[in-house]
Order: sequence, then structure tokens, then C-alpha cells
Amino acid sequence: MSDPNTADFEPLDGGEDQQARNAVREVIAFYNARVLEERRAQLPDDEHIEQLKAARQAAIDDQTRLETARPGDAARIAADYAARLKGLTHQS
Repeated sequence: MSDPNTADFEPLDGGEDQQARNAVREVIAFYNARVLEERRAQLPDDEHIEQLKAARQAAIDDQTRLETARPGDAARIAADYAARLKGLTHQS
């Protein structure tokens, strides 16, 4: 799992579909880390955990959709998730 506190997502070499998969995977890893962090908190916030899990599930659903995405759709998903990860890591 990658460190969610690292700098912005940088796509690896590969096609748009691979870049999209990498971007979505990074966002899923971010949510996994935050869920774990919240669960380990002295006073876990169950509502926040559920919000994180819902956001993670949406990313997992998008990851599944990538299996049938057209190249243009994959490029859009890669851009969306790269921007999402940038926003998530800057607000943490």
C-alpha cells in the first residue's frame, strides 16, 4: 500500500487505462489508511468511518467500471482521481 501522505499522484508509464487504475488504486489506499486511522483513534467517529467507507466503495465501483471503459473514459477517470487524491492529501 502506498503512503497516503506522499506528494501528488504521478501516473506511471502505460496507457490511459493503466494510469486510471493507478489513480483509483491510490485513492482507495488513501481511504483504507484513513479508515484504519479513525478506527484506531481514542474516540473513533463512527459517522466519519461510514463516510470514508462509502467514498472508498465508490472508488472501488469506479475501479470495476474501468474494466469496460473506453480510452477517453479511462483518461477522464485518471484525471478525476488524480485531482481527487491531490485534494484529499492537501486537506489531511
